[in-house]
Amino acid sequence: MALDLKVLVQSMKDAASGILKADVTTLSGFSERQLLAIAQQADLVAGGIATGQITDDTRQFFLDGLQDMVKSFVMTLHGILMVTIEKVLNAVVGILWDALSKATGLALAVPAL
Repeated sequence: MALDLKVLVQSMKDAASGILKADVTTLSGFSERQLLAIAQQADLVAGGIATGQITDDTRQFFLDGLQDMVKSFVMTLHGILMVTIEKVLNAVVGILWDALSKATGLALAVPAL
């Protein structure tokens, strides 16, 4: 039995798109909330510096805190993206192995990735 390449390609596209759409929605909501919180914190720090409530002695502490917030945000994005990539990889490999199993009549085990 030959593979129907159009159907196979469409199945892989649909699987990847479905995962990406769901994860992008989650990622977008998370990003908006985190970036707003970082911006609000930056505004508070700027105000504190301008009014003198944040002194020369404590300024670096607050700036380091902002930098830590940004680093944490970016590292979380990295983790979410890595999980998304793994989901897409597993979905596409699963579709390919299923198609190969059907085309060959063999029960091919999907590899652990």
